[in-house]
Amino acid sequence: MLAGMTDSPRPPKIPESVLVVIHSPALDVLLIERADKPGFWQSVTGSKDHLDEPAAMTARREVAEETGIVIGSAAVPDDALVDWALRNVYEIYPVWRHRYAPGVTHNTEHVFGLTVPRDTPVVLAPREHLQHVWLPWREAADRCFSPSNAEAILQLPRLRKAP
Repeated sequence: MLAGMTDSPRPPKIPESVLVVIHSPALDVLLIERADKPGFWQSVTGSKDHLDEPAAMTARREVAEETGIVIGSAAVPDDALVDWALRNVYEIYPVWRHRYAPGVTHNTEHVFGLTVPRDTPVVLAPREHLQHVWLPWREAADRCFSPSNAEAILQLPRLRKAP
């Protein structure tokens, strides 16, 4: 280690995050399996990197990091990402609370939808996810471990961007 450098721990996660329901025009939903909890399927999720990061920017970054899908590309235009204007406040699972500042027990989640062609290539971040699957929206909701994720998927037919 160089003089003057310290091995500092990661800063605590910000208890404000996004949930991005990635779906095809036919309402098939992309789910990804967590590497740290095999068998736990979810949509793209992630916390803000800094307090003033706009939720839409967090959504764009997390989608790219977790799936390799770049919003604003020729295949996935900017307007494919839609803020569903839903906010979930939920208790953070005890197994993940150590990632947050002491005393933080709840997270606010901003929900987005992202319409992509069904054949959009998916490249998972191997340290975060094991595999992915496309499922019809009802089946996808049933497979999610998170109640807020399942509820968001059930809202898909009502909240998706009209074709």
